[in-house]
Amino acid sequence: MSMIRVISADDHALVRGGVKRLLTSAAGIDVVGEAAEGVELLQLLQRQPCDVLLLDITMPGKDGLTLLKEVRDKWPGIAVVIVSMHPERQYAARALRAGARGYLTKEGAQDQLIDAVRTVVAGGLYVSPALAQVLADQVSGDQGKLAHETLSDRELKVLVRLGSGKTVSEIADELFLSVNTVKTYRARLLAKLGLATTFDLIQYVTENKLGG
Repeated sequence: MSMIRVISADDHALVRGGVKRLLTSAAGIDVVGEAAEGVELLQLLQRQPCDVLLLDITMPGKDGLTLLKEVRDKWPGIAVVIVSMHPERQYAARALRAGARGYLTKEGAQDQLIDAVRTVVAGGLYVSPALAQVLADQVSGDQGKLAHETLSDRELKVLVRLGSGKTVSEIADELFLSVNTVKTYRARLLAKLGLATTFDLIQYVTENKLGG
């Protein structure tokens, strides 16, 4: 049986170190590279083949969902597993639709990571019990779905940045948009979420723990 080659992408060195210790303790798995941000990850993938990419959502520069789509386009043979601080209900279905083969929270990763790596390499989809419930709720048209779960990826990015207190100009620079476009997104978010002011958006992001 050939060695499973894994790359770990997370902006926290302690997290990457923990992942490496855990995976290298398992038979047949080798961590062949690490990256702390998006550009570094893409450069690493160009020179280092791997079977599985463990990818955080909250990354400096390009966020994990954007990187996920780029990886799926350029290296379709790599199985991507999202390992995030965010609960399954917030981002898991969005990540799976974008091409991820699994989703783990960092809280549960220690118990599930090895199984997840082996499952996706074998061609499966790794779904934890919590994620299975989220997907079941969505399939059944769960009426308790949170308002932000209906947002597009771009709308969610703008929402999270507004919620962190960034100005419209700062968000425009980060997302390569015009100021007027960001203002339009803000107005759309207020309407979709049933809110009145930017301060309400900040409160919404805080209450739903959407910040990175």
